[in-house]
Amino acid sequence: MSADTSTRPGPAADAAELVGAVTEALNRFFATRREIVAQLGPVFVDASEALQDFVLRGGKRTRPAFAWTGWLGAGGDPEGPQASAVLHACAALELVQACALIHDDIIDSSRTRRGFPTVHVDFETRHTAREWGGDAGHFGISVGILIGDLALAWADDMVAAARLDPAARARFTPVWAAMRTEVLGGQLLDIHGEAGADDSVESAMRVNRYKTASYTIERPLHLGAALADADPPLITAYRTFGTDIGLAFQLRDDLLGVFGDPAVTGKPSGDDLREGKRTVLIAEALRRADATDPAAAALLRERLGTDLTSDEVDRLREVITGLGAVDDVERRITELTEQGLAALAGCSATPAAKRRLEAMARAATRRVA
Repeated sequence: MSADTSTRPGPAADAAELVGAVTEALNRFFATRREIVAQLGPVFVDASEALQDFVLRGGKRTRPAFAWTGWLGAGGDPEGPQASAVLHACAALELVQACALIHDDIIDSSRTRRGFPTVHVDFETRHTAREWGGDAGHFGISVGILIGDLALAWADDMVAAARLDPAARARFTPVWAAMRTEVLGGQLLDIHGEAGADDSVESAMRVNRYKTASYTIERPLHLGAALADADPPLITAYRTFGTDIGLAFQLRDDLLGVFGDPAVTGKPSGDDLREGKRTVLIAEALRRADATDPAAAALLRERLGTDLTSDEVDRLREVITGLGAVDDVERRITELTEQGLAALAGCSATPAAKRRLEAMARAATRRVA
């Protein structure tokens, strides 16, 4: 069977071309679901269309980009017969991401995502507008859970439909399985931390490792390397790079969750403070406050996770900054980025892939949204 060249970026593809190729692959996959969805009736059609809209609405396609670039760096041939299959398998990571985000928004009681209502809020609003029976909020959450589940199920379906050759599929499957388990485990650790069971920096870093770093950069690179049948040293280097840059990526997210511009991030200002998220930023602030400023520690513990006013958000920002926690997180981002780039520089990936991965790493750790 000849490769489908319409959805694979060329060897010198830029970021925009890769995003376009991933989006086209996703569009093609969604088109293959329409017949089976239609059989279940308009209720399920609405839900699947909401998922499609969510997935296709913006996004940098970060995870597929790391997987594809990892494959190229390990010797994958963008002109070869498996290129289209690999691109489709990489694109399926966007559906795993959709599952994580939809469920995360429910867990965090978030009302907006990328400047739009979150999926569960969308369906809550539909329930209210149509004056259906029962509690609108519970309905929205229930539908959101199921749409997130659908995204994860369809991620597996998209990988199966990619038609990877049997050897590549055998190498890909255990890494894919590990990634899914890690992201779900990381989410559970996050919930546990927010309940106040453990507000240490070590706990927050563990959450970042499994909830974000694993499925954002480390495992996508590992998946690309597995598809290319990379040797163990390159896989190890990719995973080291991916873990360090993935952690730095999440630490940047921690800062944006408190200090980010809502016009850029698409989420309300100080949302992480209202949600009481036990990020590394907050854990470090609490650690420092416990050691030097009991009043600040008491204020943080009392007000985190409450319905803060804008003035209260500003006050907590001042406290966190004054404690030196922001500077500490910036230091960690710098150190992790340098460590990750050192691992990348010393590996056997192709020079072109190294250059691209370095640029992607710097963009991920310096971003403003």
